[in-house]
Amino acid sequence: MTQSRKAHIISHTHWDREWYLPYEKHHVRLIELMDTLLETMEKEPEYRYFFLDGQTIILDDYLQVRPEKKEQLDQLIHDGRIQIGPWYILQDAFLTSSEANVRNMQIGHEDAAKYGTVSKIGYFPDTFGLAGQTPQLMVQSGIDNAFFGRGVKPTGFNNTVSDGGYESSFSELTWQGPDGSKVLGILFANWYSNGNEVPADEEEAKAYWERKLADAEKYASTGQLLYMNGCDHQPIQTDLPEAIQTAGKLYHDTEFVHSTFDQYLDELRQHLGQELSTVEGELRSQRTDGWGTLVNTASARVYLKQMNQTGQSMLEKVAEPLASMASLAGQEYPHHLFTYAWKTLMQNHPHDSICGCSVDEVHREMVTRFEKSRHVAENIADDSKAAIANVIDTSAFSQWGEGAVPFVVFNTTGWKRTGTVTVTLDAERLYFRDGYSLKETAERMKQVDLSGMTVVDEQGRPVLFTLEDLGLQFGYDLPDDRFRQPYMCRRVKVTLYAANVPALGYQTLALVKGAAASSHDSSLFRSDRIMENDALKVELNADGSFTLTDKLSGQVYRDQGIFENTGDIGNEYMFKQPEGEEALSTKGLEAQITVVEDSPFRASLQVMHEWDIPVSADDKLLQEQIELIYYPERKAQRASETITLKLKTVITLERDAKGVQMSVTFNNQSKDHRLRVWFPTDLQTAVHRADSMFEVAERSNEPAAEWENPSNTAHQQAFVDVSGESAGLTVANLGLNEYEVLRDGRNTIAVTLLRAVGELGDWGYFPTPEAQCIGESTVHLEVIPHQGSGIQDGAFAQAYQFQVPWAAVQTGVHEGKLPASYSMFTWEHPQLAFSSLKMNRDSGDWMLRWFNLGGEAAELELGTALAEAAAYKTTILEQKQEEQQVFSSTQPLQLTVKPYEIVTVGVQASSK
Repeated sequence: MTQSRKAHIISHTHWDREWYLPYEKHHVRLIELMDTLLETMEKEPEYRYFFLDGQTIILDDYLQVRPEKKEQLDQLIHDGRIQIGPWYILQDAFLTSSEANVRNMQIGHEDAAKYGTVSKIGYFPDTFGLAGQTPQLMVQSGIDNAFFGRGVKPTGFNNTVSDGGYESSFSELTWQGPDGSKVLGILFANWYSNGNEVPADEEEAKAYWERKLADAEKYASTGQLLYMNGCDHQPIQTDLPEAIQTAGKLYHDTEFVHSTFDQYLDELRQHLGQELSTVEGELRSQRTDGWGTLVNTASARVYLKQMNQTGQSMLEKVAEPLASMASLAGQEYPHHLFTYAWKTLMQNHPHDSICGCSVDEVHREMVTRFEKSRHVAENIADDSKAAIANVIDTSAFSQWGEGAVPFVVFNTTGWKRTGTVTVTLDAERLYFRDGYSLKETAERMKQVDLSGMTVVDEQGRPVLFTLEDLGLQFGYDLPDDRFRQPYMCRRVKVTLYAANVPALGYQTLALVKGAAASSHDSSLFRSDRIMENDALKVELNADGSFTLTDKLSGQVYRDQGIFENTGDIGNEYMFKQPEGEEALSTKGLEAQITVVEDSPFRASLQVMHEWDIPVSADDKLLQEQIELIYYPERKAQRASETITLKLKTVITLERDAKGVQMSVTFNNQSKDHRLRVWFPTDLQTAVHRADSMFEVAERSNEPAAEWENPSNTAHQQAFVDVSGESAGLTVANLGLNEYEVLRDGRNTIAVTLLRAVGELGDWGYFPTPEAQCIGESTVHLEVIPHQGSGIQDGAFAQAYQFQVPWAAVQTGVHEGKLPASYSMFTWEHPQLAFSSLKMNRDSGDWMLRWFNLGGEAAELELGTALAEAAAYKTTILEQKQEEQQVFSSTQPLQLTVKPYEIVTVGVQASSK
């Protein structure tokens, strides 16, 4: 009989390292699973293959406890029976940065290569939606496919609803990124467990396969049917060979094989006859009812997202570029430390981790990992700053005498930068080794005279600044060649206005005595509630909201910064407002407004709200949670008892700023609620834009017709933007990954600041009291108006800079080979967004990356301070694509960047 179908059975286990159990409890189960897998493969040659969930961290986790199994594991991987990679971990697609996704692929390939093979499978089994640039990342990684479980709803062959707006006619589709990159997409239409626990008994197998064959054929475009033999933490099915034999006896028209993804793809492509649907861009389950998208994981445990943003920025936007610059000073680039720091950070990036949708023990451990990774990054940055500063020529400051205190301000972003920088300096030190008694040391430091101090640049020009005396302080050095060196010092905090610090470079300044101070002493205040500079006017209202006037476009934005509070009877995955509840807001709630800073370069107003909100949900919520009532069907309301929420908002305008900064501090003592802040735009547009992985994605303000959820929240990374023809408003954030453009007639941008819930959700009742986020929080935003194009007007670049902290370091007066002001690389084009500067481990070359924000080609013009260098285009895996081109300080490199292209350029100095 002719076999018209082929059932590809792929054994796997989807391994959430931590979720409804803490990490180590899952870890123990992983050891048991891997032991069973190795034993089964050794004893049963017909148990041919196993796919290790696409993430190499499983190897690290296993061998940490079972190092003696490495040789056996090596052999099975070498023989092709266990497939590993391409990722280090299975990350969330929207809550991890662009560069974190690249490092994840790079480290996964590096780890897999140690075993001799890398699985070229784009694997996203349980990712909560997928970013639009994923096809380009796959293609640049040598991967031509993507297997995923969420984001697209297929209709199945000959299904009449295929004309109803569904994205794909089959579970197989062509997925195209904005740059035109295409991969073969495979949706797990029947989930990644549709071949789980295959019966070996003939009677049971008959019923099983009748159902399973029909389910797969409903969506498949060919007779090549995919069955995933495994699920979350699924133990190995040791009798699978017998089960496959049984199936073959029952269905002579079907070939049942223990298969691999590569084998399945090869045969699928040979049999593809139907024209596949092309799905473009983001896969966010847009054509569903909106209740199961898991989008509100973007606001679960906001503190984790904030720590992640800090950690990612410290690694990719501060430590890596500083270490790259430090190579000019002869310092070795610490690849090993970066790999360790990135791995530690990425251990927090799986969806159940960074999404904040696990039990409390999991997220406590995440906090420690975030801190560990950040400490390594800070140490690398500190060492790099010191190495660079030590070879900068600061001798120009010798004219101010021995008391001159030079320091270096670093701009590690890809754009020239102006703004307020705070640096702590030791005006004078006495080391304990100098022989003074502790009492005398302290007295001498107390007597240091700080009067008449001024900040100057290398030309002796005064810089706007303020100085705060921090008094007597203890400190210590940790030399490379001696025991620790403690000292006492007189420490000061200098806040200064740094102007036009070059991109990927630095500016050297000094705190000195005897120089003429800046005569620029005008205030940015026009009254006790109005701040104004050349571009913006900010006027506070009695309720603490503010009116923002963009003087460049003439657009006036009213009611900015009103807070909204609603109940939340959902869970860590999804928000659910109680039925019939009206949102509370601070509109009309009188606030206490005071001036907290009035310097020549910065003005700040503090707004204090005392706001009574319900203390929690009512008792019905707990009952519904215990009874596992599906969250959209819950009837709980908010309690009648209230508690006071105190909000302290500081609104800041800097002298040359094109945006207004906000910091909001609150001590949450309420449960089961959500806190947001509103930024009405009053701009007429049907779409908005949000920063995502290597793109600014355009999204509709109105959800699809199938959408039933009253909420239409979505993910953002650095910012969200609403623009009209001649005006636009960009709202940048630090670690606030959820927003909504409200359908309120004003196209209001609502950014979630806190979501407090008490249970995990999903398949059972798992209480998570720490997800209520009780305690103090501080969040940061920047509101950036522009003239209609966030790209051309520089608002998006400013929002990207908002993510990156300034860096500074104190140094001495000395000669050096680097000038007082310096930029390692320069480039120009408003349509290009700079992403990273790092060094390649093998070649030692610098690697620079940009992405094209627009739909038109852009000409990258790359300059360098190096006398001569060679540049070449690479993939994200840093594999050379094109021949080298020589460029220099006088002859820049010209490179065409295609629309929406991610471009990586390798640079080799001529001295290498």
